[in-house]
Amino acid sequence: MRKIEVKSMRKIKKAVPLIESRLKVHFSFGKTFVNIKGPELSEFLAEEIVRAINFGFRADDAMLLKDENFVLEFIDVKENTHRKNLKDVRARLIGTKGKARKTIENLTGSVIVINGNRVGIIVDSLHLDAVTSAIESLIRGAKHGNVFSYLEKQGTIIRKSDDDLGLKNVETGKEIL
Repeated sequence: MRKIEVKSMRKIKKAVPLIESRLKVHFSFGKTFVNIKGPELSEFLAEEIVRAINFGFRADDAMLLKDENFVLEFIDVKENTHRKNLKDVRARLIGTKGKARKTIENLTGSVIVINGNRVGIIVDSLHLDAVTSAIESLIRGAKHGNVFSYLEKQGTIIRKSDDDLGLKNVETGKEIL
């Protein structure tokens, strides 16, 4: 049995029927914690899914963790910058109308949630290093175009996006992608 501290109990309770049916585990609730009981592997997966939902991921995105190829990773913004104004750093990660975050998600097939001064990532293990490097580079102040170019060179394009990313080839002036 695993005991997990929970901040947003309402979100967890809403997701419990989905988790219980897919992983064959049973939940019991305390005031600020949940207990998970079931087979060891299912308990571990349910714990990771609960941690993701508790952080701020949608339940269907957190269910990606059921696949053994996907991992949940957290990056602390404060550990990767010396800047005092963390609001500006978070704004760089999100981009105008969420464009920077969406671009990274589209280029890598990841799901990114920014909650306070932490960034949560659900991504397949093959692309984990590229995504974490890209996010850490943005936190340290790298140009968005350079980060997106790095992700493209890493061969991490999984899904082609119909959205205009605003990237243009400097020589021809034509849009890339």
